[in-house]
Amino acid sequence: MAATADITLGFMPLFDSAVLIAASEKGFIADEGLSVQLVRETSWANIRDRIAVGHFQAAHMLAPMPIASNLGLTPLSLDLVAPFALGLGGNAVTVSRSLWDRMVKDDAGPGTDPSANGAALRRVVEHRREAGEPPLRFAVVHPFSGHNYELRYWLAGCGIDPESHVEIVVVPPPLMADALSTGAIDGFCVGEPWNSVAVARHAGRIATTKASIWRLSPEKVLGVSARFASENRPALDALLRALYRSSMWCGEGTNHEELAALMSTPAYLDLPRKALMPILTGRLMLGDGATGDIPEFFVPHAKGATFPWQSHALWFYSQMVRWGHTPHSAALAERARDTYRPDIYRQALKPIAAPMPGANMKVEGALTVAAPVGASEKGLVLGPDGFFDGRIFDPDRLDAYLASQR
Repeated sequence: MAATADITLGFMPLFDSAVLIAASEKGFIADEGLSVQLVRETSWANIRDRIAVGHFQAAHMLAPMPIASNLGLTPLSLDLVAPFALGLGGNAVTVSRSLWDRMVKDDAGPGTDPSANGAALRRVVEHRREAGEPPLRFAVVHPFSGHNYELRYWLAGCGIDPESHVEIVVVPPPLMADALSTGAIDGFCVGEPWNSVAVARHAGRIATTKASIWRLSPEKVLGVSARFASENRPALDALLRALYRSSMWCGEGTNHEELAALMSTPAYLDLPRKALMPILTGRLMLGDGATGDIPEFFVPHAKGATFPWQSHALWFYSQMVRWGHTPHSAALAERARDTYRPDIYRQALKPIAAPMPGANMKVEGALTVAAPVGASEKGLVLGPDGFFDGRIFDPDRLDAYLASQR
């Protein structure tokens, strides 16, 4: 297939599909001689199944989804590659107004500090258990999602067992605010704009954010059928160049008003533009009149945001092992690592001299300040990327990390 090939690409109505949307709407895809049809979906399960049966050649995916598929953990599993990341951050944990009121009585802070608010939540959980009340129910968007793993990481780090102290269920992103409003759930972890929607409806209060739990952490990727990637490399390379240029445009502050207006249209999020600005500015309405300024809440381009770090893949794999979603072996770890394809990324972007890191993996959580890295002439700045509990993840010491989490 030539670089002029048609590609059907599925996406979910979340703001972190912005790089895909802008690539189409701003002409970056057309500039590469491609024709890409964007298809809006209603659930991650539909995304998973439609790429499996060949309706999509590529899709907006939760970062752990292609790993899970390659490990044979999903229905209709097929070989997938992730040659491009679609940004860093963008999620939050929102709780019901009634739960937040109880957390405040147990010393929740005024902002989104994950340690203080997690400790307050732990005390609420303990009180409920002592009183014989049913466990709190939290929703995530998919079992194999950054949302599930970062929620579990936060809960466990605050002394709450996500397996026995709370219940975790799956709800599609657009239904989260409704589920919270009706009392079907007590809280959720989801990407924007659905946290802000719940706050605007006076249904919830943002308790913490992805950027607070693990700063500059991975969230969505471009998932591509491995067969399509192998047989249509010129088209895939062209698509990655278009997405890279789009990410640059999305990352420019001068374009944020236009980007929010674009994403607000009925074809994409169908929400007021003003409801979409918080993800770009990091200034979130938390609820009850409180606001929070979250550094690097969502990063579409800077800090290596589009690079498919294999250390990100291995961290997700570590959490799959931790929570019993997959057994551990050297072969499975290698399969998970190699789902992310920095080699494809490097080849595709070489003609436009995009800045590249010098390695395919890094120690996650080790940077306390921003630091220049990379072997390319233009250089690259990464970090800070700390976990809220001060831990680090060294992908070369995977077994030791897994042992430490038991």
